[in-house]
Amino acid sequence: LAKYPEIKALMGPDPHLKWIVSGMVFVQLLACYLVKDLSWKWIFFWAYAFGGCINHSMTLAIHDISHNVAFGNKHPKWNRWFAVFANLPLGVPVSASFKKYHIDHHRYLGGDNLDVDIPTDFEGWFFCTPLRKLLWIFLQPLFYALRPLYVNPKTITQMEIFNALVQFSVDLVIYYFWGLKPIIYLIAGTILCTGLHPISGHFIAEHYMFLKGYETYSYYGPLNWLTFNVGYHMEHHDFPSIPGCKLPMVKKIAAEYYDNLPYHQSWVRVLWAFVFDDTIGPYSRVKRHCKLAKE
Repeated sequence: LAKYPEIKALMGPDPHLKWIVSGMVFVQLLACYLVKDLSWKWIFFWAYAFGGCINHSMTLAIHDISHNVAFGNKHPKWNRWFAVFANLPLGVPVSASFKKYHIDHHRYLGGDNLDVDIPTDFEGWFFCTPLRKLLWIFLQPLFYALRPLYVNPKTITQMEIFNALVQFSVDLVIYYFWGLKPIIYLIAGTILCTGLHPISGHFIAEHYMFLKGYETYSYYGPLNWLTFNVGYHMEHHDFPSIPGCKLPMVKKIAAEYYDNLPYHQSWVRVLWAFVFDDTIGPYSRVKRHCKLAKE
């Protein structure tokens, strides 16, 4: 910032995010109507090939919204409520809980018992063969949901209750009008596409130490178009208040700070290396002891 003060101008809300997210929510609601009479095999096919891609993208929109980039830092409640709206296609409530724990991921990156993004000792010990690592990738949604309850349990907040009430109310409305298949379509898409799916490569690409001494990596490939530029992950951790749409400009302005760092070129290749490279597994994360910051 001292050398490139113009980066400060990139901080602030993304004026397009709320419209993009709203469009994606309504596309999924339309899809719920369209799939209500399909056979089960087509329900799961479209959940994986289409709806799940939107849902995974929506989880990354929720990630951006958790940094207040939908309406800015002056309107934190608007961002929280909008995240609940963005949550609707996922079928299960996650936005409020994600916000609660994601703060710690940035504040205590790799912090033992603080950053719940770090796999547990059991995960590192058990999922150590190619077949088991493949299973671990498939079960990632389960681990992300349950790991916080084991590693760093926190009191349920009012926003989490609100998130759950709104989500399940909308699920019931969809079920009342269109039956069970649209609900399965939404939830299956969320589970399948945050598990064994090309887009899910970003979970491993971001902080797994593929090269010794480097614990955060960016990815500059085409899947960033579907994921709100989550691939620009080094840039994001440097400037979490800059929305994803502007992170490429950070790299362009301060190229000397990023161009010589290792980065990933393919999330599919990341998944392949994770499964078949014996030197990489759930244990391939930097873990450190962090002192709690004063609130």
